[in-house]
Amino acid sequence: MKQVNANVDESAAALKKLLPADDILQFCFTDGTGRRMICLFADAVTDKDLLGEQVFRPLMQYTGGEKAKQVAAHVTAPEVRTERALEKLAAEVLAGNPVLVWEGMDEGLVVGTKKVPARAVTEPPTDVAIKGPREGFVEDVKLNTALVRKRLKTGELRIEFLTVGRRSQTSVALCWLDGTSVQSTVDEIRSKLSAIDIDAVPDSSYLARFLSGRPYSLVKQVGTTEKPDIFCAKIAEGRVGVLADGSPIALTLPYMLIEDFQSGEDYFVPAARATFTRFLRLFALLVAIYLPAFYIASQLFKLQLLPVKLLLTIAGSIRDIPLSPSLEMLLVLLVLEVLNEASIRMPKYVGMALSVVGALVLGETAVSAGFVSTPAIIIIAFSGIGLYAVPNLIEETSVLRLMMLLAAGSVGTYGIILLSAFVLIYLVSTENYGVPLAAPFAPFIRRDLRDALMKYNLISLKERSQTIGSPNKRRQK
Repeated sequence: MKQVNANVDESAAALKKLLPADDILQFCFTDGTGRRMICLFADAVTDKDLLGEQVFRPLMQYTGGEKAKQVAAHVTAPEVRTERALEKLAAEVLAGNPVLVWEGMDEGLVVGTKKVPARAVTEPPTDVAIKGPREGFVEDVKLNTALVRKRLKTGELRIEFLTVGRRSQTSVALCWLDGTSVQSTVDEIRSKLSAIDIDAVPDSSYLARFLSGRPYSLVKQVGTTEKPDIFCAKIAEGRVGVLADGSPIALTLPYMLIEDFQSGEDYFVPAARATFTRFLRLFALLVAIYLPAFYIASQLFKLQLLPVKLLLTIAGSIRDIPLSPSLEMLLVLLVLEVLNEASIRMPKYVGMALSVVGALVLGETAVSAGFVSTPAIIIIAFSGIGLYAVPNLIEETSVLRLMMLLAAGSVGTYGIILLSAFVLIYLVSTENYGVPLAAPFAPFIRRDLRDALMKYNLISLKERSQTIGSPNKRRQK
């Protein structure tokens, strides 16, 4: 690895060779004794006003020695360090930290005057809360770690930075509480992050694939959140957090499926209300997955599953429908997915208009024309609404709903039961970082049921989750 030498022109030329882009600027000046100094910095991500005030102005009046420590002491920037390797200096320039080389010295000076454009801290659109904090993570990892420090003012909080991605050089922050998180889990996550060999990491979802025990699993194995309060609460429970520069989505490990049925707002409302809403989310999700499948199975194989009056109503509505029940339901489901995708990708106000047109005009016209039946429209609409009761599981449950629909159309109720048994066995047998995905129900852990579907009063939650296995078991005395 090449290093800085005493010839300032050669050092600057070598750095410029590594950084040939036009936005890498070079500024030459002399200090108070006439020694030549050259500063290289990235135009878009460096605070040039701060660079001039804290670096150029003091050094132009500098008349001291040539040693790096003497020069660094004269610079008024709070973050100053030395480095000899040219490749590391080039990486600092790309990160937004200017690099200074000067005549007669074989070290480069790295000055922390980075100024990366960042979005303001606002409420995340994916997790809106009526009660509780409304701050959300942004795309700057340093700002995100500040939001974590704001809530966990303890010396036990550890934040370790790693660099992932050969070309993107993405800064990744590993966060945990020393003495509360399981150290073996921290070491395993650090090892997996260090082993990632990929060109670029534009978002934390890339990291989630590498951190999963089963990367090809249908069910996700890494928790996600956009809210600092939820992120800190999970770290305080003994989990390990991962923040990636450029992404507002934070990762938490290990992950349990029950987490997505819980909400941050559950801890700011009475326990009875939180328990009710959790069971309501589970009910809505089960209805969303199974209702279309049972509707198809009852029409094709088991008519006795339906009450007589409801059966007569359905029979009257589907009398002139040209499609079979399975094809009809698949068609309506496909139209719903297309409308959902289009409304998300379209501009905000156009998307709202598209949703109204698709839901009202298109649905009403299809029913009036006798192309689809009214019950099919109602069932798919109710199923689509139910999926959004647990928004973090939409991707998994929408695929599972389609699989249930195909199984019901093929072999009826038996197909639904067999597929449900397969999914249940898969969930029970899956674990990540030593924590079962279906805990605390499989394996059954009585103590952790106090904050599973049921929500006990905060005073009753004196101990941390036994499933995670934190060495610090007591939450409160």
